[in-house]
Amino acid sequence: MTGVPASAAGGSSGAHGAPGSAATSGAAPDSGSRDSGSHDNGSHDGERLARGGKIAAAAVNQASLWNVANLLTMLRLVLVPGFVALMLAGGGYDPAWRSLAWAAFAIAMITDLFDGHLARTYNLVTDFGKIADPIADKAIMGAALICLSGLGDLPWWVTIVILARELGITLMRFVVIRYGVIPASRGGKLKTLTQGVAVGMYVLALTGWLATLRFWVMAAAVVLTVVTGLDYVRQAIVLRRQGIAERAAALEETEA
Repeated sequence: MTGVPASAAGGSSGAHGAPGSAATSGAAPDSGSRDSGSHDNGSHDGERLARGGKIAAAAVNQASLWNVANLLTMLRLVLVPGFVALMLAGGGYDPAWRSLAWAAFAIAMITDLFDGHLARTYNLVTDFGKIADPIADKAIMGAALICLSGLGDLPWWVTIVILARELGITLMRFVVIRYGVIPASRGGKLKTLTQGVAVGMYVLALTGWLATLRFWVMAAAVVLTVVTGLDYVRQAIVLRRQGIAERAAALEETEA
């Protein structure tokens, strides 16, 4: 009697086992399809995240135009017409207006010292800054020199020498950029500082020994302007020769 129930139990187990196995085997595709669906969803989520990351990166790149370094450069550009208006107000010889013009010029010179440093230190360098920064520098200095010469406070030959040097060196940098970059030298930085101090002293309505002092400061600025300009020309010639020689050597290696 024990064997019959056992056999019956076995048959019953086998009978139920078959459907059960079938159900199990049928469950596998369902489970697999669910896994496949989850992988697809994960893939789509990954793509959406990637697209979102690219959009976010683009937004950051666009927003970087308005970083503090570029804002300082824009401020210098805005100060140029304001400086000219203050410089020429009251006939151009009113000490009060000249003092306000000096304040605008001083702000422009100070921001010139900070914007480049901030851009390099905090990785805020942008294409706009590369173009606008030298334009702002030349614009405020050129406006001050032209106003001073136009008012008869500074000889025109001084203005011509300084502006010709500044524009000439800037153009030369663009010409030799294919061979390399001419870095700013210590002499060039000292020239910029001396020019700023000298022009600032001329903007103020100084008299007495201060008027004599500003003459000598401007003389030093003109000397530094010419000497550093010639040094940059020398560097440009050397850089161009080296670049041509390297290209010729590379061409010979490829032909060999």
